[in-house]
Amino acid sequence: MLSLTAIVTTSRDPNSVNTHLAEQTAQNLGVPYIPRGTLSLSELRERHDAPCILVAKSGTLMLETPDGELFFHPNMSHLRVKNLRKGQHDNMAQAMGLAPGMSVLDCTLGFGADAIVASFVTGAEGRVVGLEKSPLIAAVTAHGLATFDRENEVMTAAMRRIEALNTAAIDYLRAQPDDSFDVVYFDPMFRHPLMQSENMNPLRYAADHDPVSEEMMAEARRVARRRVVLKETSKSTEFARLGFPEIAGGRYSSVHYGVWRKI
Repeated sequence: MLSLTAIVTTSRDPNSVNTHLAEQTAQNLGVPYIPRGTLSLSELRERHDAPCILVAKSGTLMLETPDGELFFHPNMSHLRVKNLRKGQHDNMAQAMGLAPGMSVLDCTLGFGADAIVASFVTGAEGRVVGLEKSPLIAAVTAHGLATFDRENEVMTAAMRRIEALNTAAIDYLRAQPDDSFDVVYFDPMFRHPLMQSENMNPLRYAADHDPVSEEMMAEARRVARRRVVLKETSKSTEFARLGFPEIAGGRYSSVHYGVWRKI
């Protein structure tokens, strides 16, 4: 169920592709599809008392929030994959101990940058499942991963392999057998956001802000065959609270990774 009131619309003068995408998205989410007409997004928001508006435009989905616009883009995953192809290391991949053929459960998919990197490293024989609790973010990300075509073949293949699901991590974890994924990964909204990440404000508006619970951690340890990894700010107290015995990451990086190893 949506925790935020939302509607779905299109750009002005939409073509049949965008209209179909908007109607299908509204149906999938169980929210109203509102034909755009000549109204501005501000007018639509006020008329329908909907702070969040999904807009089908140019064959893709964008999410308009009171704090700004969100749209799918590989972002930093492009540079990270490029560096990995050059033989450089990636802090997240290293913390996970990733290798080709491994399986990863990303419990906090967001816009998928970390999942894309994991998918690249694990390759065609691997598996990456991404869980996103927010239906609005999940809709944008799932559509983007399935359709974004302005990348090279390697990046495109990595995106297409990701299984994006709109579900709460705890519900999915409870339903999994023991040792069913090599790595279980969490990248929750930071308890103390980095000041330089103001461009994250629109995402924060629509995202789930609940911290990783002790029950989620216990389930993750059961489901993980090799490791559980948590991404947080370098000075976070979450690593200690959740029992991560190892902290990994760049010496001067503002982001670190808690690592719990089963083997």
